[in-house]
Amino acid sequence: MAQVTVTINGREYRMACEDGQESHLMKLSKMLDDRIHQLRGSFGEIGDTRLTVMAALTVADELSEAGRRMRRLEEEITALQDARVVAADRTQATQAAIVAALNAAAERIESLTRKLNQTVGNGGVPIG
Repeated sequence: MAQVTVTINGREYRMACEDGQESHLMKLSKMLDDRIHQLRGSFGEIGDTRLTVMAALTVADELSEAGRRMRRLEEEITALQDARVVAADRTQATQAAIVAALNAAAERIESLTRKLNQTVGNGGVPIG
């Protein structure tokens, strides 16, 4: 287990993290520290604890909103996948209908060709 010292709101904290996660933990602590400084700029000196709680709540709010957006996107992906399946089924049905129509037209043309050949009789040149 790795150890990292982070600075948040002017105070140093020794934190443990999994090996390889040191830089990630330092980035997270910098984000929180920046948020606290941003809130201090907006609200002034309202107390370290209160600033830290406000920063934590704004981060929690953003996380909550990201979770809601992610769930909406997952629902949209599911709907799009369902629509894709329906479209593929329609395409397959349309292709089958086109094949059937072309086969029926070919059979009709062959039937008409036979009838014309019979009508022309022995004296004409066969068609088709």
